Parts: sequence; structure tokens; C-alpha cells
Amino acid sequence: MEVLYGGKSISKFKLSLIAVVSLSLTLAGCGGNNSSNTAKGENKPAESAAATAAGTDDKKIEPFDVSIFIGEAGQQPTPDNKIYKKIKDETGATFNFEFLAGDINQKLGVMIAGQDYPDVMTGNTKLTGAGAFIPLEDLIEQYAPNLKAHYADYWNMMKDPNDGHIYILPNYGVYNGKVNSSWYSGPAFWIQKAILKEFGYPKVKTLDEYFDLIAKYKEKYPTIDGSPTIGFEILNNDWRNWGLFNAPQHLIGHPNDGGVVVKDGVAEIFADKDYAKQYYQKLNEANAKGLIDKEAFVQNYDQYMAKLSSGTVLGMFDQHWNFNAAEDSLTTQGKIERTYVGLPLVYDTATKDYYRDLAVLNLNNGFGISVNAKDPVKIIKLLDTLIQEDWQKTLSWGIEGEDYIVENGRFMRTQEQRDQAADATWQLANKAKSFMAFAPKIEGSYSDGNATDAAAQPEEYKAGLKPYDKEILDAYGFNSYVDFFSEPPANPVAYPAWSIDLVEGSDAKVANTKLNDTSTKYLPKVILANPNEFDSAWSEYVAQIGKVDVKAYEDKINEQIKWRIEKWSK
Repeated sequence: MEVLYGGKSISKFKLSLIAVVSLSLTLAGCGGNNSSNTAKGENKPAESAAATAAGTDDKKIEPFDVSIFIGEAGQQPTPDNKIYKKIKDETGATFNFEFLAGDINQKLGVMIAGQDYPDVMTGNTKLTGAGAFIPLEDLIEQYAPNLKAHYADYWNMMKDPNDGHIYILPNYGVYNGKVNSSWYSGPAFWIQKAILKEFGYPKVKTLDEYFDLIAKYKEKYPTIDGSPTIGFEILNNDWRNWGLFNAPQHLIGHPNDGGVVVKDGVAEIFADKDYAKQYYQKLNEANAKGLIDKEAFVQNYDQYMAKLSSGTVLGMFDQHWNFNAAEDSLTTQGKIERTYVGLPLVYDTATKDYYRDLAVLNLNNGFGISVNAKDPVKIIKLLDTLIQEDWQKTLSWGIEGEDYIVENGRFMRTQEQRDQAADATWQLANKAKSFMAFAPKIEGSYSDGNATDAAAQPEEYKAGLKPYDKEILDAYGFNSYVDFFSEPPANPVAYPAWSIDLVEGSDAKVANTKLNDTSTKYLPKVILANPNEFDSAWSEYVAQIGKVDVKAYEDKINEQIKWRIEKWSK
């Protein structure tokens, strides 16, 4: 089977290439087979890989520390986390995580000013522009054959368009084998499952239908578990500003290109367009009806997540991966009815939804090695070890017998294991979640046909469905919640525009920053205005956008779209 990616064909034999490379290392006398395989009968050079990662020429494992900066808030794993312990025991590596606390731009500014970088950092164009990362292509060519095979079809796409170097190892978007879709991670208008059940499982297609449903439910249930019901929540915090900015492009039937809509290969901003005005006028009306959270524009991410985790928020526009931890919390609390269904809303039923897309390479996000790294060779060898299939199974599924079982060659979980996997406290002691989120990873299927993620394993997904979810899906005639969305077409070659590096300090980057600042400042005023003052508030917002050098921003995007079409089509 082949998977289309941006017009390219991704062969299912890539995993075989990795296996061949690994086997050649074994035959060269670098090590032997490891008896503690995560999949029975699997042949792997883990022992030699561990020694190599530790930077030794024999089987002795030398301990070493790797300091990692994660550019978002997070929680430290427990000291006895079993996956990190396994990594340390078999490779020698100990990870020391620093999570973002406060504003990302302020933090990066301090790091850059002091040239104070840990060994590894999550990708950020500010850091790339400041020269904080080392080029990786030569290291990969010399020391990381598994990584080279993993990224083989994406090598040119990973190169920085400004100097041709590879600085970041993308964390998502490299797919192998069969891709199963039973869990949707992207953007949507989300609505509590309880609302759909309450009103007889209606087919909600338009923005008007969505807000009408939320208003009816909030009126009927003004409180949930003793707390005031919040009709619609909005997140506009730090780099997670898509909750306020991005919906208009989807409502007219376009995919997520960030701050622009791309038509016939040409990008333009949509923030000041009439179809954006239509959306914010709807939010203005919803606010006048008391549906918008009063604290929406002053809250941070943690406060937003706390509200979602309480079960009092009926709906929001967001990306699923961004709030999945809140759903895990609701599941642990036994509040399945308060978890969410993603709806691909449009303005009118004549418009086809385009929320789902095919896998895209997550450029500028993942891990890079800093210029201050004590031993880049050890780090790249470690990452090369952990991209091997046996390690990928451990990082994703866990330990066989403890976290999953194997039945007739298929990976499954018991109900107890499913419940544990959804428990945030359990994850801190039993998953390498912080590392895995940003590390290179295999997605799609392993060479034995098992899905690389439990949520995408068809039989596991069905077996793990709660009765409440089965009832909802049966009512709509769907197999999974992905079926609420239309099938995505093949991605345009240059898609998505949001991953284009505008280059720190450039006119385009300055313009984009000013656009974001303008929207952050004025859109809350537009939404919170008295309805009879909406037009004047909107006009003021548009006038402020007119003061920004929008052309510099659009020109840079279009220049890079053209470059991608020329380079990525090869």
C-alpha cells in the first residue's frame, strides 16, 4: 500500500529499509540480539544500539545526561518512571527536562541573550534564527542510519530554505505502511456528547445550528455539577492563538494554512475579510446571549484546561491534541458525557468541510541539538536507537504484559490497561510522554501490521469504546468520531503555509507579529462590544490591520509557496 503525501507516494517498505540497516550493523559485529524484545520473536540489535548510543565501542553502557527544553508547559515524570528507567538501563541516557513556565517569547529572549541553551530544545524559528541549533545532516549521514532511512522521503522538505541545512527533526508526519484513522487530532468546533444525546443526535453542519444547540442546552442546564455552565470557551494564549484566529478559513471550506487562505497557489490574509467578520459577529451575538466565558480573554492555558476538565464547558474551537489531556481527566472522573465530539462546521450546507487533511510533515517542530550540546554524536546516536521499531513500540504502546497484550499477533489492551492509559497520574510514572511528543516517531503501522498508536488500532479502538460512545456512534451510523468529517483530498504540494519560516527580524516576521498583536488586542473588543456597536468596533480593527505591512507578510508566504512547489515536487 502507498500513502499519498503532498502529491508524493510514501512506500510501505521504508520500515524494511530501517530493519535492513539495523541488521547490517548487527552482522558487522557491533552487538547481538536482546532477549527482552517487546514483541516476541522480533530480531533487533538493541544491545549494540545501546552501546553505540552510550558512545562506547564495546557492550559496556556508559551513563550520560541529556538536558532538554520543552517549549510548552508540562509536568515532570516521576523519578521511578519505568520507560525512562528502561532507556537509562539500555542506553545509559538520563533526560533532564525543563518545561516552559510563563511566556515563550520572554523565555527564548533570555536564553538567546545569554546563549544559555541545554543540549536539546524543541523547535522554534526564533532559536533557529539566532543560530542556537547545529546542522544535523552530516551527523545523521555519519552516525544515524535509522534516522536517515526514517526521513528518506522527506529529506529535502526538512532543509531550511535559507541555508539548506537541517536543524530540526520533525516529530510528526512521517507515515509508514497502512494508516488507520480512528482518532482525529486536528481543528474543529467541539461540542459535549451530552448535548447531542439530549437533543436526539441532530446532524449539526452550520455555525448557526451549533450555537443554537449550545444556547438551548445552557438554558436547560444553567449549572453542571454545581458550577455555572459555560456555553462557548475561547483560548487566546501565547502561541495557542488559533482558538481565536483560525476558524474563519474552515467555515468557508479551506484547510488549516495558519493566518492565510491559499487559493490557486496564492496566499492572502483572512483576518480582515468579510467572511471573518461574519464569524466574529456570531461570537458577538453569542456573547450578548451570555454564551461566551467572561474570563475567556484573560485566562492562560492552564486555566482553560482546568475549565474543560471540570465538565462545565459546552463547546469551543480548538485542535484536539491541544486539549486531549482535559478529556483524559474527564474520562478518569467518569464524565464520558462531558467529553467532546468534533464538528466540521461551515457557514452553509452548500460548502464542503475541509478540516481533515492528509499527514503533513510537522516542520519547525520536534527536537534540535543546540550549539551548547556537550556531545552531539551521543545524542544523535541515542535518537537513532530510539527510532528503531522495538523502541517505538515501547514508547507508544508500553511494556508487553503490563501495558498491552498480544492476541494472534495483534496488540490489544485489557479494560484495566485502557483505564490506566487514560489516567494522567499513571502516565507520569509509566509513559515517556514528554519525550515522545517531540521525538522522531514512526506513524501509521509497524512492519507486523500493528498500528503505531493504540487509538488507531481498529479492534482496540472498538473494544475500548465506552457504552456511551457506542450509543452515539450507532445513532449516527459511524465507526469512529473521525467519520463526522469529510475525507480529505490530496494535499497541495506546498501545504501547509503555517509551517513556513518567516525568518526572525524580517519584514514579514515583523508584520506577522503585528497582525497577531492587533488581533489579540482588538478581537476581544469586537466580540465583547454591544451588538449595536459591532460594526464600528470591526471597522476600528480593520483600520489597525491597515497599518501593518501585510504585503511583506503575504509576499514572503507566496515566495515560499513557490519555492516549495519547485523543490518539493522533485
